[in-house]
Parts: sequence; structure tokens; C-alpha cells
Amino acid sequence: MQLLNQFLNSWKDITTHKKVWALTLPMILSNLSVPLVSLVDTMVMGRLPEAHNLAAVTVGSTSYLFIAGCLSFFRMGTIGFTAQAVGRQQGSALRQILMQSLLLALSLSILLIFLAIPFYQLTLYWIQPNQEFHEAAQQFFNWRILGLPAALLNYTLVGWYLGSQNARIPLIILITTNIINMVLSVWFVLYLDKGVIGAGQAAVIAEWSGCLIGFCFIYVPLKKYVGQWFLSTLKHWSTWKALLTVNRDIFIRSLTLQGVFFLLMIQGARLGEETVSANIIIINGLTITAYILDGFAHAIEALCGKAIGEKDKLALKTTLIVACGWALLASLLFAINFLQFGHYFINLQTTIVSIREQAYPLIPYLAILPLIAVWSYLLDGLFISATRAKEMRNSMLLAFIISLPLGFILQPLANNGLWITFLTFMALRSIILGYISWKITKQNQWINQEA
Repeated sequence: MQLLNQFLNSWKDITTHKKVWALTLPMILSNLSVPLVSLVDTMVMGRLPEAHNLAAVTVGSTSYLFIAGCLSFFRMGTIGFTAQAVGRQQGSALRQILMQSLLLALSLSILLIFLAIPFYQLTLYWIQPNQEFHEAAQQFFNWRILGLPAALLNYTLVGWYLGSQNARIPLIILITTNIINMVLSVWFVLYLDKGVIGAGQAAVIAEWSGCLIGFCFIYVPLKKYVGQWFLSTLKHWSTWKALLTVNRDIFIRSLTLQGVFFLLMIQGARLGEETVSANIIIINGLTITAYILDGFAHAIEALCGKAIGEKDKLALKTTLIVACGWALLASLLFAINFLQFGHYFINLQTTIVSIREQAYPLIPYLAILPLIAVWSYLLDGLFISATRAKEMRNSMLLAFIISLPLGFILQPLANNGLWITFLTFMALRSIILGYISWKITKQNQWINQEA
């Protein structure tokens, strides 16, 4: 009864509802544009007569997103430190975090461009595609990888803006980037007949456009939080240690997560072009739900990080209750709608009958995924806000270690075995993170660092 009363009292806090939605709604709108790019690419390539075009873009995009996704720590690490600096009203720390994160993103992205090509060659060797598939996939990736520096700089800028309690600028960055991508993809592929090369070129132009837009608005948070640029601090290891440690742990966590998606794509590709294309259609649905539910996770990251910086336990608890309540309602709506209208969602993405027939039986997996995955998204947001990356890393590794043998055991079930393993992995992420969160809460350790 006491827990119920605490929940009801927190849920009645209209101010917190407004704060949550002030950050969540812009991020939902901007996040929606991200999976829509993949959806449009699928729709465009799915209307070309040869299945290898869609399969090539699927493999190329997944390989690129594997690399970029492993580096999403630039957003996650930046937002936690930035939000806590805002909570402590430390404008100079706000500037230092921005400088360090941008330098790290630019340096690492340039290095990774040179490493990505042999990595991709290994991927194609593993899949063993036919000649047309191989050539198309290679052409797409060679263009797509040129957008990596812009993508990592965008991760950093979006995280910094969100940590500064500003969701409008990330909205402008992401929506503009993805509208450019979608428009150019349709134009280059369907009207200029550039095929997979056109899809890659559209993505690169869009990412660099978004990066330029992001830099144009840096002055906005800096006006609100007065401070100084201490360039000399960049020379000292002690000023980098906390950021690099958190980013290292989030990198390992993200590498593991992207590895799971990569294995799902690779194993699907080994089952055939139609199977991997059907899987990407279902993943597009998961991605749409993930980006919408991540809007609530972003609100948790920003508001809980600020509460931790202010050492405000009540604000921390109230934010969690309000954001989690809305996210659960949203996940229920997704599950119901996918069950009812999943066939229309699949038909929208491709006119190829063989791919549709492969995708229809996967609708139940798509429907249940939001209900399972929502908790891991929200808990990730809490741990990011507290810059507790070690726990995120360990929970992800444990879920992977437990799930991997299951994948081998279920190989006789072919594609169904892949999806059952994936569902198990997502459930384990939520369960393990939830247990760790419960222990931290019980020990009253969410707010324990010095300002």
C-alpha cells in the first residue's frame, strides 16, 4: 500500500509530467525520423525488381550501423556528465565536456574509416553472397562509411544538447538530417537510377548536413550557463579519466548489443536473401518502437542526471515513475497495433511476394518485443544519467553469454530459432539491469558522488 501511495503521489505531479514531455515529445519526433530513413530505403530498394539490391543495402546498412552503434557512447557518455554539470550550475565543466567529446569523436572516426573496409570484407566473406549481391553491397558500404565522422560528431552534439536540457536543437538536427536522407534516397535511386550507390550517397550528404546544423546552435546553451574555455585542461590525464572510463564501459556494452544485431543479420543472410530481407523488415518495426520509447529514456537521462547533480532524491524518484508509466502505456499500444496491422506494415515495405511470405510469420515476435525491451531502454537511461556505465556493461555481457549457447541449440528451428534467442536476450537485459537497479536503490546509492 505504501508503494502504491508513493506511485500515485508521484504520478499526480503535473510539473514532472510537463518536464518529461518537454524532453520526450521533441525526441520522439526526431527519433521517428531515424527509423523512417531505414524504412524509406527498404521501400525504395524493395521496389527494384532484383532482391539482391534490398539485401545489399540491408547488409551494408547493418554493417555500418554496427560500427556507428558501437560508438553511441559519445551520446550516452556526454549526456550524463553534461546533465550533472547543469545540475551543479558549472558552465566551465559544460564547455570542457563538449571539447573533450568532440575531439575524441573526430579522432576515433578517422581511424575507424581505415579499419572498416577490411572488417566489411570479412563480413561479406562470412555471408558468401553471389557476385551481384557482393558487388552491390561493397559499392553501398564504400560510400556509406564516409559519413562516419559526421555521425559521431552528431552523437556528441545531440548528447550535449540533451544534457543541457534542450531537446529542440536535437530535433532540428535529426529531422533535417533524415528528411534530406529520405528525399535524396528517393531522388537518386528511383529517378536518377543510381541504385545502391545513390542510397549510400544520400546518407553521406544528409549526415554531414546535420553535423553543420548542430555546430550552428552551440551558442544557445552556452549563453544560459556562463563559464570559461580552459584549453589547458585538455593536456592533463586527470581531466579525461572519468569521461574515458565511462565511454570505455559503454563502448563494450554497445559493442555487445550491436554484435547481437549483427549476428541476427548474418545468420539470416546465411538462410537466404528473402530471409534476411524479411528480418530487416521486422527489425525496422522494432527500431521504430525503440526510437519512440527511447524518447522517454532520453527524458530520464537528462532529468535524472540533473537531479543527481542537484542531489534531489525526490525529483529522481518522481521522474522515473512518470517516464516509466508513459513508456509502458506506449509499449502496450505498439504490441496491440502490430498484432492487428502487422501485415499492412510488411506490405508497405516491399512488393516482393517471397519476402512478404517470409515476414508474415514473424509478426508475433514484433508484437511482443516492445513489452520486453521497454524496460531495458528505461533502465539504460537511469544508469546513463548516473554515469554508472560499469553496471550497464556487466549486465549486457551477462545477457549475451547466457543467450549465445541458446542460439546454437535452437539452430534446427532456422529463423524462428534466431528470433526466440533474440527475445530471450532482450528479456535478460531487462531482468539483470532491473536486479542491479533494485540493489542500488535498496542501498540508497544513486546519489552519492560529491559535486
